[in-house]
Amino acid sequence: MELRENWLGQVREEIIDPDREIVDPHHHLWNRGGSVYEMEQLWGDTGSGHNVVQTMFMECHAYYDMEADARFRPVGETATVAAMAQDTPTGRAQLAGIISHADLRDPNVGDVLDAHEEAGQGLFRGIRQSGAHDSDADVLTIKPRGPKGLYADPDFRKGMEILGDRGLTYDTWHYHPQAKDFLDLARAVPDTTIILDHFGTPLGVGRFAGKRNEIFAKWKDDMAALAECPNVHAKIGGFAMPDNGWGWHQAERPPTSDEFVEAQADWYHHMIACFGPDRCMFESNFPVDRTAINYPVLWNGLKKIAARYDKAARDAMFAGTARRVYRL
Repeated sequence: MELRENWLGQVREEIIDPDREIVDPHHHLWNRGGSVYEMEQLWGDTGSGHNVVQTMFMECHAYYDMEADARFRPVGETATVAAMAQDTPTGRAQLAGIISHADLRDPNVGDVLDAHEEAGQGLFRGIRQSGAHDSDADVLTIKPRGPKGLYADPDFRKGMEILGDRGLTYDTWHYHPQAKDFLDLARAVPDTTIILDHFGTPLGVGRFAGKRNEIFAKWKDDMAALAECPNVHAKIGGFAMPDNGWGWHQAERPPTSDEFVEAQADWYHHMIACFGPDRCMFESNFPVDRTAINYPVLWNGLKKIAARYDKAARDAMFAGTARRVYRL
């Protein structure tokens, strides 16, 4: 994945509300296939004008310990990222939490969670095991990793209950047609804190291309039903991926914050109306969304979206909700 510095640099904006504290609860780090996005690159983005004080690493199958037993390979990612987080210079955003990967269907998953806890040096907060699955995967730029029917698997649900018993969170990534399956899961494990990533990933390519209004109408109903589950929180962001179908990554220049707001604000406002600010947190999903929009412009757009809400609501969505849910 290219960082596209020259292309992103075509759009520069004055920073809005530069003193506002931001916790970015969703980013990745990796060094693979010639693509490098590690702490220096992250700090380049978080230090580009907005007051980003803390971040959360999200598992992405990087830095696995391939010499370990398969069950424990993801622990290598936790250990590597925890080590990266230890030497943060003054003035840089602090990597304050890690969401790791484990197969929750494993009857001995507790052993893996123990290993993550030890490797995380106090930063381990929860698990993401992707449920993303679609029959049309060939048209997707970011390939799904979830097996069919994961959310209904009894062993998976047992693993979800173990997370709840330990006070750990579960992050999920799936596609909008899977909303009903996810709702059933959320209802089945009411004592586990669940975070829905990326609006539930409304797709806009393949068989979904050109159907945004139809998808939006159904998606609104799905999110309203999901919001009735008090254990579910929402990350609102990560909606500029190629598979979302906006086409920004193929344009001559990236969008401005006004263009971003015009395209996506209705989706954000619906989530906030359904879940409330105390269950919503803005996210960057960088460097994945970096393929379409630059970091300062993204957060300018999010601040414009948030402008209609009162100070307490803005404080929650930009920092407070993430700090409470992830115990930062």
